[in-house]
Order: sequence, then structure tokens, then C-alpha cells
Amino acid sequence: MNRSIFTTLAIFSILFLLASCEKKKEEVTPETFTTEILLKTTPVKNQGKSSLCWAYAMLATIETEHIMRGDSVNLSVTFLARHLLEDQLESTYLSHHPTSNTYHPTPITTRGMSGDALWLMENYGAMPYDTWHDNADYNLLCRKLQIMVNEAAVHKTGLGKLIDDAEPLMNQQMGPKKGSVYMLGAEYTPLEFAHSLFRHGEYEALTSFTHHPYNKRMILEVPDNRYGNAMLNVPLDTLQARIVNALRQGHPVCWEGDTSNPGFSFSKGTAVCDNSSAKVDAETRQKAFETRRTTDNHCMAIVGLARDKNGSLYFICKNSWGTSNPYHGFMYMSEDYLRMNTLAVWFSLQEPNL
Repeated sequence: MNRSIFTTLAIFSILFLLASCEKKKEEVTPETFTTEILLKTTPVKNQGKSSLCWAYAMLATIETEHIMRGDSVNLSVTFLARHLLEDQLESTYLSHHPTSNTYHPTPITTRGMSGDALWLMENYGAMPYDTWHDNADYNLLCRKLQIMVNEAAVHKTGLGKLIDDAEPLMNQQMGPKKGSVYMLGAEYTPLEFAHSLFRHGEYEALTSFTHHPYNKRMILEVPDNRYGNAMLNVPLDTLQARIVNALRQGHPVCWEGDTSNPGFSFSKGTAVCDNSSAKVDAETRQKAFETRRTTDNHCMAIVGLARDKNGSLYFICKNSWGTSNPYHGFMYMSEDYLRMNTLAVWFSLQEPNL
């Protein structure tokens, strides 16, 4: 065959395939849901390549909680991330035993659990989003801080010098620290601002696993639970009922669980169990956790309830991966996906102002 003819045919074949793919892409339409409840939210944010989903989800939950009470708050993840990293600088440096030449550092990371955001706010405060937000490369920042900690510990240069040396790097990546909160013509400290957002013990944490007794508090055994978040262990049906009841009373729910399992698709905007012919029970859920098929890898804020065309229940979740999906950053999570993949939830116990 003439080479020019062969080349022309090859080009047409490629163009045909591309056109077919584009046609299929155009034919994909988002599933239609009927909304039962949709609480008000702040705009969807984008956590980028950071591991700060737990902070985004908890702050989104607190934001919606206050919007439903008639307040207007939009909170800074950067403020919490800065204090988290400063805490880790100290703890990682001190993990070097002073009477030994061995060094086994705890890795510096922005990973955590949703309850960590509450702990950081109670201890360090909070800041409005408009006052302090960034586009930091947190993975790179953590690696650089880890190197600085390692060198400081090995050479015994002192914790104070380490903190002083790390501050310019964090300022460059995250912006300089802010000292006050200005709202409605008044000045507040970050702690005063945070204490206006929630009371100590206001947020209840729930989980559901059979390797601990029900109706007792337990510390969930996952790597990111470095602050020892304790939560009330309840039966699975109770867990789901408490989530639904909270939403019906106007309370958002901070959800923590697994989004790596089949059926979770940000591009489609849905999270479904693709192999569930029967309702997920406690035994199936427990086995998935013990065999590491259900892990702790993402957090979102649940802000509503919906039904699909068959009447099946879905939970509307505010994600933190930007708005480039069919529901502008929101996700529709099926009942079975929630039952299988939920590790923990947090919600306010305060009476709603509805």
C-alpha cells in the first residue's frame, strides 16, 4: 500500500476514535436526584494535593451549622494547618531520645482526622477564610520541614532554633501568621473567635464496629488517629438513623471514611456499592475494616438527603476537590456506600434554630 495512503487512513482512524470517545463523553449525563433536604453551605473549596480533607470537612460542617443558625462564617484551613505543623515540629524533634544517638522521627504530615480540627480550634483558635488562605504545596513543605527536624535532632541544635529556622519557610509557603480576628467592628483573638463557633463537647463523634462493645466510647484504630479521637460506638442502624435525624433537624454531619473502594466516582458525582444485592450489615462492614478494604482516606460534610428515580436514599456530601463534576463539587452517596464505608461521623448536639 502506498505510504501516503496508509498514513491518511491511520489519521482518519485516530480521528474517528477520538470522535467516538467524545460522543460517548457527551452522552454521559448525570443521574437525576430528587432533593429532600439541602442545608445551606459556603462555596465548595479545593484542597489541592494536600491531605487536609479532614480540616476542610470539619470546617465546612461548622460553617453550615452556623449558616443554619443565621450566622455567616467561612473558616481558614490554613490557620489550622500552620498550628498542626508547628505542633509536629516540636513532637517530632522531641521524639529523638536525648540520651541516645538513635533517631526515630514521627513523619511530618498534614494527615489527620476530623476531630483533630476541633482539638486545634480549642487549643489555638480559628481564623476567617478571607483573612488567611493559601495555595501551598503541603507535600513539599512537609518534606522540607522533615529534613530540618532530622538535621536539628542529629546535630542537637535546639528546639527553639529549629522553630525560628522553620518560620520563614512556612511564611513563604503559607503566608505570615495572623494575630487577630476583626469582625463587625470588633477585634478578637483567634481563641475567642473559635470559642464563639462551638462549645467544648458540643460535637458528638459516632462510629460502629463489632470489635468494641456498643454504647461505649472507643479510640478508632487507624493510622491518622494520632490525637486519640474517642467516639461512641453504636449499632450500624443506629449510626445511620442518627445521621438522618441530624440532617432532618438542620444539622450537617462531618463524614469520615473510604472513597478508594469501587463505586466512588468524583467525575460522576456519585458513590455507590456496585455489588450490593442486600443491605450492608455489621458483619460485612466489620470484615471489610479488618481486612483493610475499608480504610481512613477521606472526609466530607454531609449536607442533605435525596432520592434517585427508584426512591433509594442518598446522602448529599460537600466535597473539597473543587467544582469540576456534574454536581459542582457535591457528591451523592448511596445508603449502602455510607453503611459500608463510614468510619466516623461528627455532628453538633446544639438545638437548631429552625
